[in-house]
Amino acid sequence: MKMPKPSEQTKAAFTKLVPGDPAITLKPMFGNLAAFVNGNMFAGLFGEDLFVRLPDAEAQPIMKSGGRPFEPVAGHAMSGYVMVPASWQKKPDAVRAHITRALTLTRAMPAKAKKPAAAAKKKR
Repeated sequence: MKMPKPSEQTKAAFTKLVPGDPAITLKPMFGNLAAFVNGNMFAGLFGEDLFVRLPDAEAQPIMKSGGRPFEPVAGHAMSGYVMVPASWQKKPDAVRAHITRALTLTRAMPAKAKKPAAAAKKKR
Protein backbone atom coordinates (compact mmCIF):
# COMPACT_ATOMS: atom_id res chain seq x y z
CA MET A 1 0.00 0.00 0.00
CA LYS A 2 1.31 3.44 -0.94
CA MET A 3 1.02 6.14 1.71
CA PRO A 4 -0.17 9.59 0.57
CA LYS A 5 2.36 12.41 0.78
CA PRO A 6 1.65 16.04 1.72
CA SER A 7 2.60 18.92 -0.54
CA GLU A 8 5.19 21.46 0.60
CA GLN A 9 2.34 23.97 1.01
CA THR A 10 0.48 21.57 3.32
CA LYS A 11 3.61 20.92 5.39
CA ALA A 12 4.16 24.69 5.74
CA ALA A 13 0.52 25.24 6.77
CA PHE A 14 0.78 22.48 9.40
CA THR A 15 4.09 23.80 10.74
CA LYS A 16 2.53 27.26 11.20
CA LEU A 17 -0.30 25.76 13.26
CA VAL A 18 1.96 23.85 15.67
CA PRO A 19 3.01 26.00 18.66
CA GLY A 20 6.67 27.01 18.77
CA ASP A 21 7.50 25.22 22.01
CA PRO A 22 10.93 23.64 22.64
CA ALA A 23 9.20 20.51 24.01
CA ILE A 24 7.52 19.93 20.62
CA THR A 25 9.26 18.06 17.84
CA LEU A 26 8.18 17.66 14.24
CA LYS A 27 9.28 14.46 12.57
CA PRO A 28 8.25 12.03 9.84
CA MET A 29 5.41 9.59 10.57
CA PHE A 30 3.61 7.43 8.00
CA GLY A 31 5.85 9.09 5.38
CA ASN A 32 4.26 12.41 6.33
CA LEU A 33 4.90 14.93 9.13
CA ALA A 34 3.69 14.73 12.73
CA ALA A 35 4.03 16.76 15.94
CA PHE A 36 5.16 15.14 19.19
CA VAL A 37 5.43 16.25 22.80
CA ASN A 38 7.39 14.13 25.28
CA GLY A 39 7.63 11.47 22.59
CA ASN A 40 3.83 11.20 22.14
CA MET A 41 2.17 12.16 18.85
CA PHE A 42 -0.60 14.77 19.14
CA ALA A 43 -1.19 15.91 15.54
CA GLY A 44 -0.01 15.20 12.05
CA LEU A 45 -0.52 15.05 8.33
CA PHE A 46 -1.70 12.17 6.22
CA GLY A 47 -1.34 13.36 2.67
CA GLU A 48 -3.21 16.65 2.45
CA ASP A 49 -5.31 15.79 5.52
CA LEU A 50 -4.73 16.75 9.16
CA PHE A 51 -5.37 14.56 12.21
CA VAL A 52 -5.36 15.37 15.92
CA ARG A 53 -5.35 13.26 19.08
CA LEU A 54 -8.57 13.81 21.02
CA PRO A 55 -10.83 11.67 23.19
CA ASP A 56 -13.97 10.37 21.46
CA ALA A 57 -16.27 12.85 23.22
CA GLU A 58 -14.22 15.80 21.94
CA ALA A 59 -13.83 14.26 18.49
CA GLN A 60 -17.61 13.95 17.98
CA PRO A 61 -18.19 17.65 17.14
CA ILE A 62 -15.34 17.45 14.61
CA MET A 63 -16.93 14.34 13.08
CA LYS A 64 -20.30 16.10 12.87
CA SER A 65 -18.71 19.04 11.04
CA GLY A 66 -17.16 16.86 8.34
CA GLY A 67 -14.30 15.08 10.11
CA ARG A 68 -13.78 11.33 9.98
CA PRO A 69 -11.88 8.57 11.77
CA PHE A 70 -8.14 8.50 11.15
CA GLU A 71 -7.46 5.32 9.16
CA PRO A 72 -3.87 5.14 7.91
CA VAL A 73 -4.82 1.68 6.62
CA ALA A 74 -8.36 1.32 5.25
CA GLY A 75 -10.64 -0.34 7.79
CA HIS A 76 -8.17 0.09 10.67
CA ALA A 77 -8.96 3.35 12.48
CA MET A 78 -6.43 4.62 15.04
CA SER A 79 -8.47 5.12 18.18
CA GLY A 80 -7.96 8.43 19.91
CA TYR A 81 -7.29 10.29 16.64
CA VAL A 82 -9.67 12.13 14.31
CA MET A 83 -9.21 13.67 10.85
CA VAL A 84 -10.40 17.26 10.76
CA PRO A 85 -12.53 18.44 7.81
CA ALA A 86 -10.64 18.74 4.52
CA SER A 87 -11.06 22.54 4.57
CA TRP A 88 -8.62 22.83 7.50
CA GLN A 89 -6.13 25.02 5.60
CA LYS A 90 -8.87 27.57 4.94
CA LYS A 91 -9.87 27.74 8.64
CA PRO A 92 -6.57 27.85 10.56
CA ASP A 93 -8.01 29.46 13.70
CA ALA A 94 -10.59 26.70 14.20
CA VAL A 95 -7.97 24.01 13.61
CA ARG A 96 -5.43 25.71 15.87
CA ALA A 97 -7.87 25.23 18.76
CA HIS A 98 -7.99 21.47 18.07
CA ILE A 99 -4.20 21.26 17.91
CA THR A 100 -3.84 23.24 21.14
CA ARG A 101 -6.33 20.97 22.90
CA ALA A 102 -4.58 17.84 21.57
CA LEU A 103 -1.24 19.24 22.78
CA THR A 104 -2.61 19.99 26.25
CA LEU A 105 -4.04 16.49 26.66
CA THR A 106 -0.99 14.75 25.21
CA ARG A 107 1.44 16.80 27.31
CA ALA A 108 -0.30 15.42 30.42
CA MET A 109 0.49 11.83 29.35
CA PRO A 110 3.59 10.07 30.67
CA ALA A 111 6.63 10.70 28.50
CA LYS A 112 7.51 7.87 26.14
CA ALA A 113 10.75 6.15 27.01
CA LYS A 114 13.31 6.41 24.24
CA LYS A 115 14.43 3.11 22.80
CA PRO A 116 18.17 2.62 22.45
CA ALA A 117 17.99 2.20 18.67
CA ALA A 118 21.61 1.25 18.04
CA ALA A 119 21.72 -1.37 20.81
CA ALA A 120 18.42 -2.93 19.76
CA LYS A 121 19.56 -3.34 16.15
CA LYS A 122 22.86 -4.97 17.12
CA LYS A 123 21.12 -7.67 19.22
CA ARG A 124 19.12 -8.97 16.24
